[in-house]
Amino acid sequence: MQLDSLNIETKLKRVSKSTMTQNTKASKQQTLDHKYAKTDDDAKKEIPQKNEKQIVITEISTTTKVDELSLKVDFRLVPSKTAFSKVQFVLWFDNQQIRSASIRIPQGSLATDEFELTPVLDMKGIPAGSYTIKVEMYELWSSGEKLSEGLKELNVNYEPQTRESRFVKVPTVKSVAGKDLTVVSEPEKIVFREIEKTIKKEQLSKRDDW
Repeated sequence: MQLDSLNIETKLKRVSKSTMTQNTKASKQQTLDHKYAKTDDDAKKEIPQKNEKQIVITEISTTTKVDELSLKVDFRLVPSKTAFSKVQFVLWFDNQQIRSASIRIPQGSLATDEFELTPVLDMKGIPAGSYTIKVEMYELWSSGEKLSEGLKELNVNYEPQTRESRFVKVPTVKSVAGKDLTVVSEPEKIVFREIEKTIKKEQLSKRDDW
């Protein structure tokens, strides 16, 4: 009886040990699988989307002229110009849209990924003051959705120039007039000089004859 009890106890220990080993392996395997899966997801999140399309407006600058405000808009296409065919350009002045245009992107080998636009605003009648200029650029799908959108704003202190206010170093003479006087023009002076020379020659020749 004692031998049978020992045999049964030994078998139970073997079965229990085998079960524990299998459970331990399964647990380790699940842990490793979970770790690898998490690492893959994290790696996907950390990898930057290098092919993501962007329109980056790098600079807006202005130049004030007589009754005009000239703009210079510099922008860059990411990852390159080949990812774009057309770009929509929208110009805002104090939150009012004043111009919208579709720009075709050149694909030639001489074209770069950086471009420049030079719109000119007619400022006749616009008083001096501070104004906000906003440039919006994007791709427009047939559904009306805006993609790869880029925005940039600029505050402008506009001071209108007039022709009278421009700095002139030397004034110009518009006219010279006087009572009972005639102003001789430069061409007329040349004619008179030629006549005087002719008269002097004639007088000298008469003296020689005497």
